[in-house]
Amino acid sequence: MSILNKIVVASHNEGKVREIRELLIPYGVTTLSAAELSLDEPVETELTFTGNAELKANAAAIASGLPSLSDDSGLVVESLNGDPGIYSARWANKPKSEGGGRDFSMAMWHVNDLLKSKDRSAHFVCALCLAFPSGKKFTYLGKVHGEIVWPPRGERGFGYDPIFLAEGDIKTFGEMNPIKKHAKSHRARAFEKLIMNHF
Repeated sequence: MSILNKIVVASHNEGKVREIRELLIPYGVTTLSAAELSLDEPVETELTFTGNAELKANAAAIASGLPSLSDDSGLVVESLNGDPGIYSARWANKPKSEGGGRDFSMAMWHVNDLLKSKDRSAHFVCALCLAFPSGKKFTYLGKVHGEIVWPPRGERGFGYDPIFLAEGDIKTFGEMNPIKKHAKSHRARAFEKLIMNHF
C-alpha cells in the first residue's frame, strides 16, 4: 500500500492525539485532529474496543474525506470484571452538578477503592482503526499487561497512566519517559501492526 501523507486523528483527547502524532512523525505523516477540523464526536455505542474504534474512524473519514485513524483504548482490571474497560474515559466524567468535564484523579481513586484486597492485575488495551472514505477499514489490537499501584506516581502521560505499572518495570506509565512509554505501550503495539501493513 502506498504511504499515507495526511491522516485525521479521530479524537478530541489531546493526550491521545499527541501520542499518535509522535508515533507517526518518523513516517512523515501530516496529522489533523478531529477537534482541529471541528468534527462531531460520535456517540460510542459499541460494546468492544474494536467496535468503537471502527465507529469513530469511519465517522471521521466520511466527514473529512481523508483517511482517518481512531484509537479506542482503556484499562481492563481483571478482578473488576474487566472494568473500567470501554468505559474508561466515562469513569472520569464529573457530574454536571460539579461542573462536568473529566477528572482522572477521581477515576483512579475509584478503581483503587474498588480493588481493596482484590487481585490488582490489569492490562491496557488499544484498538486502532484506519478507515478510508470509501468504507474500507483495517483494525489492529495491542495490549500491555501489568498491575494497579497506589498511590498514583508521576505526572507524565494521561488518564490512568500514574497507577499502571507494566510487567518488568519499576516506573509507572505516568513516571516513564514518553519515548520509553511509546516503545512499549498498548498503543505502540497496535501501531507496530499498522506500520507493518501500511507504511
